[in-house]
Amino acid sequence: MRDPRNAIERFCIKHPNFGIPGLMKYIAIGNAVVWLLYMIFGAGPVIGALAFSPSAVLRGQVWRLLSFAFIPFNTSWLGLISVYFFYWIGTVLEKNWGTPQFNVYFFMGMLLTVLTGFIVFAVTGISYAITSSYYIYLSMFLSFAVLFPDVQVLLFFVIPIKMKWLALVDIVFFITGIAREGFPNSLIPIVALLNFLIFCGGDILSLIPGISRRPKVINYKEAARRVNRQQNRAPYTRKCSVCGKTDTDYPDMEFRYCSLCQGYHCFCAEHINNHIHFTE
Repeated sequence: MRDPRNAIERFCIKHPNFGIPGLMKYIAIGNAVVWLLYMIFGAGPVIGALAFSPSAVLRGQVWRLLSFAFIPFNTSWLGLISVYFFYWIGTVLEKNWGTPQFNVYFFMGMLLTVLTGFIVFAVTGISYAITSSYYIYLSMFLSFAVLFPDVQVLLFFVIPIKMKWLALVDIVFFITGIAREGFPNSLIPIVALLNFLIFCGGDILSLIPGISRRPKVINYKEAARRVNRQQNRAPYTRKCSVCGKTDTDYPDMEFRYCSLCQGYHCFCAEHINNHIHFTE
């Protein structure tokens, strides 16, 4: 079976301009606005207007397909802190993966959530109201922890703790959520985990001793000749495999090749040490 992440990465490489640059900035602004509306009008009217509900969408309230993503992770006074925290996480993930891949990650999480809601409604008649992107944000946190396990944050602004330990708490949230919701509502956190595994499953395996696979040794001379032949027909000499920047558009930027990627892949200075290695 082909790795679905490889298909996603190929799509992102072929479409370097896909997606919304700085997506989490707009999500965070929307979250902050909705949080403010909570404070003014109360949670009930706001959730009632923005939550995703299959039956409401079928009645013509199509904005709910997107608006639930702007409902904050937390509606208490900690809400704004959580908005900033996930804005930071999303921004770092976008810099690491590139804009196309991060957009695919976030919108795939939303799409899987919406499809699950419609399937549950079609099978059971239950129109489960999804009142935020709670599990999508939790899956983003897990992705960040897998990529940057030793990054420290200040818990309660005082206690330094590494992301890999907070990830264990995040997993507990998933487990308790699945147990608390009960079938079929428990499918919502499950599909969020599925989205996380599609993008980060290989990275998890690479952290387990004895399971990680060594990349194939490639013939660099032959690969270089092949790439140079292709580039002779292009209007640039070097192009970053993550963000799509070229030496034509950024003549002062350094471009280098990664020896750990399978194949012959070029990266800009921003991504040479900050990318997911190609495995094909």
